[in-house]
Amino acid sequence: MELELKTREAPVGDFSCDLLARDLGTGRIVIIENQFGSTNHDHLGKIITYAAGLDAEAVVWIAEKIRDEHRQALEWLNRHSDAVRYFGVMIEVMQIDTSPPAVNLKLVVFPNEWQRDVRESAEGTSTRAEAYRRYFQSLLDELREKHRFTNARVGQPQNWYTFRSGIPGVDYGTSFAQGGRVRAEIYIDFGDAEANKAYFDRLYSHKEALESAFGESLTWERLDERRASRVAIYCPGFIDAGPEELNRIRAWAIDRLLKFRTVFGAKIRELSQGT
Repeated sequence: MELELKTREAPVGDFSCDLLARDLGTGRIVIIENQFGSTNHDHLGKIITYAAGLDAEAVVWIAEKIRDEHRQALEWLNRHSDAVRYFGVMIEVMQIDTSPPAVNLKLVVFPNEWQRDVRESAEGTSTRAEAYRRYFQSLLDELREKHRFTNARVGQPQNWYTFRSGIPGVDYGTSFAQGGRVRAEIYIDFGDAEANKAYFDRLYSHKEALESAFGESLTWERLDERRASRVAIYCPGFIDAGPEELNRIRAWAIDRLLKFRTVFGAKIRELSQGT
């Protein structure tokens, strides 16, 4: 996994995970939980809670010692979970002769197929990451130079991009989503689930007028099981498609991002007052 740090703390109810990152290859959430001393039941419960609350793809639990019962619990979770991968990592200090002490991270628990999959997909992942970078570089260039939609200049090897709406907590975005689909969206995340759902509900109350102005039906995703919410539209598409198809997908995404700004921009500002 190649990770991008999103935040040093991410609240889930009354708890907060230590580190929240995004896998640049998949765009999914990765949770990193650090613990002094030996693993305990309290942190085991927390990492499962974080995985559910943040819709994580992977959880990395780092401690000075992984107790046998917790190693077995992580291995059981890996055998019975198709959605989340669990890693147990022990941290130790090593010194050779008089060399300065160095930190060593020892991988104790990992999904059964992970090491093989990493080796087999390394070349393919690199190729796909470059395809994402080229696709989004062209998308950014057009949005910046022709439409003044963004100031971003450098495409990244990731399957998603977000753009500021001018209102903190509300962004425009586009991504290659699961199920062979491309998504354009308004993404709502003020950092608080209750505030997100209340804002979404206020926006949803204008659904008929907004969709009429947009000219297409939209998918209103309150996402009650997650903190954030979104309003989205989808079309079929894969990053592995040929150049002509990728040009079509990019044109579609740019058109919908511009429509979101035109149709939703004023309403976003209006509803954000007092949020």
